[in-house]
Amino acid sequence: MKRIGWAALACCLPLSLAAQERPSAILVLDASGSMWGQIEGEAKIEIARRVVGDLLATLPTDQPLGLTVYGHRRKGDCGDIETLTLPAAGNRAAIAEAVAGLKPKGKTPMLDAVRQAAEALRYTEEKATVILVSDGVETCDADPCATAAALEAAGVDFTAHVVGFDIDDPQALAQMQCLADQTGGTFRSAANAEELGAALTAAATVKPDPAPGPARLIYSATEAYGSTFREVEVVWEVYTEDGAQAMDATQGISGEAELPPGTYLVRALRLSDETVEERRVTLKPGGSEGVEIVFAEALPLATLSAPASGTAGGMVEVTWTGPDGDGDYLTAGPIGANDASYLTFEYTAKGNPLPLRLPVEPGAYEIRYVLADGIQTLARLPITVTERGFDLSAPDSAPVGSLVEVAWSGGGFDEDFLTVARLDAGDGNDYVTYAYVRDGNPVGLRMPLEPGQYQLRYVVGQDSSVAVSQPITVTDLSVTLAAPDRVAAGSMVAVSHTGPAYEGDYITFVTPDAGVLDYLGYAYTSDGATVQVQAPDTPGRYELRYVSTVAGERILARRAVVVE
Repeated sequence: MKRIGWAALACCLPLSLAAQERPSAILVLDASGSMWGQIEGEAKIEIARRVVGDLLATLPTDQPLGLTVYGHRRKGDCGDIETLTLPAAGNRAAIAEAVAGLKPKGKTPMLDAVRQAAEALRYTEEKATVILVSDGVETCDADPCATAAALEAAGVDFTAHVVGFDIDDPQALAQMQCLADQTGGTFRSAANAEELGAALTAAATVKPDPAPGPARLIYSATEAYGSTFREVEVVWEVYTEDGAQAMDATQGISGEAELPPGTYLVRALRLSDETVEERRVTLKPGGSEGVEIVFAEALPLATLSAPASGTAGGMVEVTWTGPDGDGDYLTAGPIGANDASYLTFEYTAKGNPLPLRLPVEPGAYEIRYVLADGIQTLARLPITVTERGFDLSAPDSAPVGSLVEVAWSGGGFDEDFLTVARLDAGDGNDYVTYAYVRDGNPVGLRMPLEPGQYQLRYVVGQDSSVAVSQPITVTDLSVTLAAPDRVAAGSMVAVSHTGPAYEGDYITFVTPDAGVLDYLGYAYTSDGATVQVQAPDTPGRYELRYVSTVAGERILARRAVVVE
């Protein structure tokens, strides 16, 4: 396995943390249940433990650093956030010990965790930096853009740097991008260990205030690509007011130059199309001024064609044109929803035309072509989702373990299924037995082995909702065993039975205290109404049992036998 160069993590902290005056920072670490996922055979939480150990060994000892984690104590609790170590110098052992003890369990309240870390840093009074490392989407309903905007507005100088660890969910990527953009931080996405190390290294954006001296010009260029910004390579030139060249031409995204005080013309030529943008800037003695040049780049065009309506939960065929970039996708969702939100989606790389699943609730929706670069909608098409009818037809009662033919009507999509569920069952995933509707109509549905009152259900596979149900009574069977009361040890014993002889049913010798699935000699009931079962070699008191495993496991009949 390749190891990450985790000493490089120190480089991802803003450079101001390495200045003579070191502002405090808090590392916000994802300890939700998804951190048990693996990269190159190693759990992400184990990688994180190694990361922090290397980081602590690399940072200056006088750097105030704290640790906030989430999802580490309880399942399903959006309040499971804890600042384990407040920012301070000399607390390296405490941070390392805290990270070593993390056991991922819960949800992903990453935005509330960032907020709590900011509060611990007194971000409304002092400069505050948070470094978030997360591998999943926000699962506690916080609005990432609103949260980030509020922190930026209330903070003296608040910055959140975000690293997305092993993420391909468009919604999660959009959330993290917005958090970084709104606070002036950086966002990097990494798909594996090597990329993660590089992303953390590249996250440095804040630089220390320059010491008094020559005036400093700081210049950078970006490209406005729809609602997002991306880096762009340009050739930089700087001229004095009388047209003299003030510095040698240089190529790059950004740079700095020390110049005499005065007024200058900063010229940037975009290499892709030789577009030129210019800005004037006045430099004061001992000060610094920044020039940011933003080039505009038009989004690519896209079109969509699909039926005007479709059945709830069904498939529609969508014909599209567009850039078909890496990660571009089609989605169905509410009209006017945020670009990053969706109910169903499919990547454009899978074909054209492209089958797209519709939402399960009837109503007015839209199909969208979403550009993965910045999560931006290029085209929209309205579609009406109509109701679909569901029905079940089956006997009112059936014996335990029997296979009942159930006729159905409904969507009939591959992931839809029928179930037998208890009367107090929850959603469609709470069942005793099941069968997929793709297996036929009617479809054979196995009854439970325990008698009682149950429900037959049609479950929509897309969201596990129960579309229709009907009651069914599962009745018990009278099963008997006939055999001699006393048999010779190791002998073959003729055992007659009156049982259902379901597939896999068997008759066995066991000790009286044996578990349901324990067995010694056995024979399958499908071999006939009378079967031969070998008696145990050791004399003693035993039971003959008729055991069924067709839907769980149950002893349907038992008989005491003495082995001599």
